[in-house]
Amino acid sequence: MDLLTNKKMIEELSLNHWQPLSTLLYDGWILRFAKGYTKRANSINPIYSSTLDLNRKIKECENIYARNDLRPTFKITPFVNPANLDGILQEQGYFLIDYTSVQTVDLNEIKEPILNSVKLDENIDLNWIEDFCRLNHIEEKNKNTMIQMLSNISTRKCIISLYHEDQVVACGLGVIEREYIGLYDIVTHMNYRNHGYGEQLILNLLKWGKENGAKYSYLAVLLNNKPALRLYSKIGFSEIYQYWYRVKEKGEFS
Repeated sequence: MDLLTNKKMIEELSLNHWQPLSTLLYDGWILRFAKGYTKRANSINPIYSSTLDLNRKIKECENIYARNDLRPTFKITPFVNPANLDGILQEQGYFLIDYTSVQTVDLNEIKEPILNSVKLDENIDLNWIEDFCRLNHIEEKNKNTMIQMLSNISTRKCIISLYHEDQVVACGLGVIEREYIGLYDIVTHMNYRNHGYGEQLILNLLKWGKENGAKYSYLAVLLNNKPALRLYSKIGFSEIYQYWYRVKEKGEFS
């Protein structure tokens, strides 16, 4: 598999592994909706061939997102289609946010965890939901949406909690497909950061992935999140491509 094909496959995996509540396929573009919870699940993903008039198509996407009380948000990847879409969106008043690095690692290069005070579960656990929402400061209004999104994942998944003195101090999610385990929702309690708990959580999750058929792992991390970048580099992850979002405020496209 050539590098571009592999990158595009990982982009497909990321769409599968972070499920929205609903999806609309529109002339090669994938429109995702999840009541505003996370940009990944509420964005337009233009990764396949586009045939319609581009300006009319953008306007229709704006109308669709307006009807869903969402601002238009385009995810711009190296395989955006058409290739000049990013510049066109900029000319139409879309501004750029959230430069993100997509990174991968070969699981044969991963060391064994030294902390095993973890709980792994392949089913949704409401205690995990409560712990994750507490650690990541998720608003109560988004909790049911998150549960539905996790329930929509159709491939094998694992939620993980790491304990320190009987208290959950870190959480995460892994999803396996096509020999990759994607990492999501990795969060450590703010009072326990920089003590190795995040690394041990990830190593335990990758170990589970390897035991269940994964050979590689991928994740996405904001480029301004320096602590996370250092952590993932320490584990062995390296960048294969970047993406960002183009957004318009809801009042700018009426």
